[in-house]
Amino acid sequence: MDSSGGGGCCRCCFSFIFTMGLTALFMWLSLRTSKPTCSIQDIYFPALNKTLNNPKNTTVYLSLKLDNGNKDKGVHYDTVNLNLTYVPNVSDPHRNSLIDNNTIPAFYQGHKKKATKPVNFSAETLNWTEVRGLLSTNKTVFFRVDLATAVRFKIMAWNTKRHKLMVGANVEVNDLGVKVHKKGVKLTNKGTKIGLCSLQVGILANLLIWVVLNFR
Repeated sequence: MDSSGGGGCCRCCFSFIFTMGLTALFMWLSLRTSKPTCSIQDIYFPALNKTLNNPKNTTVYLSLKLDNGNKDKGVHYDTVNLNLTYVPNVSDPHRNSLIDNNTIPAFYQGHKKKATKPVNFSAETLNWTEVRGLLSTNKTVFFRVDLATAVRFKIMAWNTKRHKLMVGANVEVNDLGVKVHKKGVKLTNKGTKIGLCSLQVGILANLLIWVVLNFR
């Protein structure tokens, strides 16, 4: 009995499944995205700088760094919303009080690019007497920065749907009115739902590769 026809059919099916598996794997690698990294590079409270003795300057100066670590994907940012909050007790977030909020206009960031955005806040409503009293006792005080926006990833000629980006962090400030740690303070904690399409393609790739390995 001639079995060459059956063998040819099996080889054809194997070749097709193997090609589909590689294609799915390539798509997964191409569509996989990483959320931008956001960090506070500098923050300055002139009214807390003991060397200046300038309590009337209630402006807060902040430098925000946004880092797109994706090698071949740009990022479209919607308007970036920022909140500055006073943290009298890090163990009791319910006592936090909002100082001010500000925004960064929507912008585009190329792949593997970094951007530094200056943001100013008005802290006229802050109880400076309380803050200075706490600072004189503990030598440092805490403030919190929260960021909320939505991003779309540009992959070649098309853009993904919007993904929410909500992150934040506490920043420790000393009696010179600047953050204690020299390195940037990374905004984290609230998480981001990114890459659902990438996850689905990855599952498909794994399924096809499993089929290849078990039916070759």
